[in-house]
Amino acid sequence: MSTIAPSPLHERIEELQHYVGNTPLFRLKYLSPNPNVEIWAKLEWQQFGGSVKARAAYRIIREAVRSGQLREGKILLDATSGNTGIAYAIFAAVAGIPLTLCVPENASKERKNVLKSLGVNVIYTSAMETTDGAQRVAKQLAETAPDKYFYADQYANPNNWKAHYDSTALEIFAQTEGHITHFVAGLGTTGTFTGTGRRLQELNPDIQRIALQPETALHGLEGWKHLETAHTPAIYDASVADALRTVDTGNAYTFLRRAAKEEGLLLSPSSAANLAGAVQLASELDSGVIVTVFADDATKYSEVVEHVFQN
Repeated sequence: MSTIAPSPLHERIEELQHYVGNTPLFRLKYLSPNPNVEIWAKLEWQQFGGSVKARAAYRIIREAVRSGQLREGKILLDATSGNTGIAYAIFAAVAGIPLTLCVPENASKERKNVLKSLGVNVIYTSAMETTDGAQRVAKQLAETAPDKYFYADQYANPNNWKAHYDSTALEIFAQTEGHITHFVAGLGTTGTFTGTGRRLQELNPDIQRIALQPETALHGLEGWKHLETAHTPAIYDASVADALRTVDTGNAYTFLRRAAKEEGLLLSPSSAANLAGAVQLASELDSGVIVTVFADDATKYSEVVEHVFQN
């Protein structure tokens, strides 16, 4: 029986899989408030794509190419607050896939410049409507020309959480030699928390899974969602969380400064918020091994970082 040879696009995408994931786990030795509680973090910017979103972006593209939904000449379309878009842009540039992104107009200058340099067609949407508004614009565009676009819809695409189910969780479990007791992560598209938490639950039901969200709707944690006031992503599974906690933006900024001065890490605001949540949890435990995710570093947040360190 003859087989259909993989397309050049399929081959280009498959070649990239070795550059996604397998990020190091870093122990925060000086910020844990309890010597009997270890705090570890995945340094997610240390992979092709530059952030935790590389995992989901790659999985979404790969599965769309494998299924034939994304083929030569079709445009990849999605809404993003930045990091997924940059990951899409990098993979798309290597694979020769045209890309259109709907992005809130208040995205950082660095993100805008990166997307422009990678040749992305960017449609800027209302800053007041955040990524919810960007999703509406992307969906409308896809509906007007379904043969022209493959709408990835990262907030509803199961390959988002599956990327973490099949990689992030397994890496964490192996890197801690199964000793992890708590997993802590913020909610944006919710893919990182849902996929990682779901797989960790299967590996060891005793592992506690703590979801984090901003304290209020008006916050400074780019990419995070305040679930009570924002559109809840379709992929979010509330049953995965043993607890849902809030993080104040000011507290996140405090840990942005402390991570730099005490651990030598230049973090993004969302990474610092994950750290704040992990440290708060550590202060309440007698012992344990907490693992969180540092989604990206400070590279794309110069204005925020400058403001934080000046105050």
